[in-house]
Amino acid sequence: MPTAFRALLSVLMLVGFFVLALALLVGCGAVAVLAVQHHSGAAALKFGLLTVVVAAGIVTALVRVARSERAAGKVDADDIVVAPESAPELWALVRELADVAGTRAPDTIVLAPDVNAAVSEESRLLGLVGGRRRLVVGVPLVQGLTVGQLRSVLGHEMGHYSNAHTRLAPVAYRGRVVVGETVTRLEGNVVGWLLRQYAKAYLAVSAAVSRAQELEADRLSVQVAGRRVAQDALREAPVLGAAWSFYEERYLAPAWSSGYATTPGGFFGGFARLLAARTDELARLRGQEPPTARSPWDSHPPVDRRLAAMESVPDDAPAPTDDRPASALVPRFDELAAQLAGRVVAFDDRVQLDWDALVPEFMAATTRADAEALYATAARVAQVPAGGPGTILDLVQDGRAQDLVHAVAPDAPSDDPGVVDDVLRQVLALAVREAAVRAGVARWQGSWSGPASFVAQDADRLDVDRLLSLAADPSTVADARAGLAGASVDLAAPSRTTGRVAAPAGR
Repeated sequence: MPTAFRALLSVLMLVGFFVLALALLVGCGAVAVLAVQHHSGAAALKFGLLTVVVAAGIVTALVRVARSERAAGKVDADDIVVAPESAPELWALVRELADVAGTRAPDTIVLAPDVNAAVSEESRLLGLVGGRRRLVVGVPLVQGLTVGQLRSVLGHEMGHYSNAHTRLAPVAYRGRVVVGETVTRLEGNVVGWLLRQYAKAYLAVSAAVSRAQELEADRLSVQVAGRRVAQDALREAPVLGAAWSFYEERYLAPAWSSGYATTPGGFFGGFARLLAARTDELARLRGQEPPTARSPWDSHPPVDRRLAAMESVPDDAPAPTDDRPASALVPRFDELAAQLAGRVVAFDDRVQLDWDALVPEFMAATTRADAEALYATAARVAQVPAGGPGTILDLVQDGRAQDLVHAVAPDAPSDDPGVVDDVLRQVLALAVREAAVRAGVARWQGSWSGPASFVAQDADRLDVDRLLSLAADPSTVADARAGLAGASVDLAAPSRTTGRVAAPAGR
């Protein structure tokens, strides 16, 4: 079945969904009127309320469909628009690809904060009349691709334009959301059940349309970039997606939860540094088999099917390989990325620092907060007013390490010496590191290839591993005290934090 016909069928089924809903609405209203005429007050009230509920759901959905047609293609206030005069090479590439596709180039190119590229069109009359076109390119995508790979991605997007996918796509895509919302609003009654059965068929057809459109657009990506580059670009997208998720979880989120944030320039700049530092891990991700999961509701075919379909596309005259970083196509790319972060990221009142200063600062804050909780626990066990590193050493020296471990980790098996030793070493490590950083004889140092590391100014005087071994044994705690004192580490209870109190960073 041709994709254009499927798309039209999808739109007609969407219209049919509302026709069915309106018919059911009229039916409920008619039953309510008949119930009134037959003096059945309970039935009249029941069907009258059902009529109101159905009417509200339909009106809400129709309004959203109308808005969806007007939304595509418009420039948002937060958009960073890449003007033709500011990135002539990028615009020349896009226009070249549009010519190859036999279609009109987009009117606007904007940068986005996610690992994605997409096109839209401000269509009217359910896609029968086209309008302004908009190409969205994600900053993390540009950071991770070569020029040749971005050529493939943009060729794919021009393929959507060439087949008029963007005319009906906004209605089809948003229609799925609207149908789902309408069915959810009407859940729990007979009208909702009937619409749900119809919705299943509509959603299956709509998703099939989207999958077919993706395969069509892939053909153009092979045509303009060559099969190998197109397949590499397709494989690279999920790799970059995984890398961005890792960056958010391991770098952005810990600082965020501590009341800190990188600067707008560092928001995307840090991701570029991560990609440069973790080449081995990225290579392992690329070596994994592509996802093969399939569902009738997926809007995209699985990657393995798309790669296989590319094998059948003629590759007679592939474009020369261009291994420059894709960001070379956009002069002042880093500056534009920083502007985008400044507009779309809600930094609020968080302390903003460059990454080199940020990691030591928020790691010290999180260590301090965790240590304060530990010291409070140690004080309760020792029955003293306030606790500190010295309190923990006192408990170990008095043979009460197991009491401390049980208070810190009540779920840990207290009869397992190995577990007790592990928890005790973690407790001691936290206390020693907090005290050393507080004394100014050590600091935290960020790393783009691994977790943050603890660095002593004088590793000979502050040999942490040796001191922890001494501190864990009641018979050598005194030696540990002497060693820490010699390294200028204060074992007294610290003053309470008066500023930001951090949650554990999970690093």
